[in-house]
Amino acid sequence: MFRVHTTLSCLALVAFGLTAYIKAGPETGFLNRKVTVGSTTYAYQVYLPANWSADQKWPVILFLHGAGERGNDGLIQTEVGMGGAIRRHVSRFPAVVVFPQCARDSWWTLPAMQAQALEALEKSIQEFNGDRDRLYLTGLSMGGYGTWGIAAQNPEKFAALVPICGGIRRPDELRSQQQTPASQPDPYAEAAQRVGKTPVWVFHGGADPVVPPSESRKMVEAIKAAGGDVRYTEYEGVGHNSWDKAYTDPELAKWLFTQKLAK
Repeated sequence: MFRVHTTLSCLALVAFGLTAYIKAGPETGFLNRKVTVGSTTYAYQVYLPANWSADQKWPVILFLHGAGERGNDGLIQTEVGMGGAIRRHVSRFPAVVVFPQCARDSWWTLPAMQAQALEALEKSIQEFNGDRDRLYLTGLSMGGYGTWGIAAQNPEKFAALVPICGGIRRPDELRSQQQTPASQPDPYAEAAQRVGKTPVWVFHGGADPVVPPSESRKMVEAIKAAGGDVRYTEYEGVGHNSWDKAYTDPELAKWLFTQKLAK
């Protein structure tokens, strides 16, 4: 009799555990993931909303961090910019958000770093039922440069772009006063042509001492000249950290999620 009761009790516990697991649903929040490109494995994070379900398609945001979050821990890139905005205003971001991490001493405009970011995006689309008509690309500082770079290399892939305090010519180029030779194409006009009609909302601090606001202004004018769709917000008196104001602006999230690739 004792064995019968013990067996029944064990079965009941297993059944309870399975029921609790089913009711709990899939794991959400910030999840650890890895992607391998070539012979290198990179750690990244994916954010899932609490109400995520495989029963519907989800918009997907690819976020590119700044130079200060480079490394290989796969975590710190969620602590600045988009990650902080999600934690403060979770209801504004009903989307899957992908947080790749750029390697130390590297740059988001380099092919290897772009490849790992795009592969993390692709894996997330497949794993979490992402909507390919609602893919969004954003980044801050070095990630702002990466946003322009990846968008230019992948025209018509993203439904909208949000580059923050980024540009086309890197800060070291600007400090050395290197000029684009007259025989070469204008890099701003060339990038704008590649971006094409993709809707863009650009943000920059008017007093940015790291990346001059002229970098964003030139890109905005180049997109306008190319007949593109661009909005520009410059925060007067704000330094390099214009991302906190940008990502917590409720109008940005509203605007972003209304954008969709045209069929």
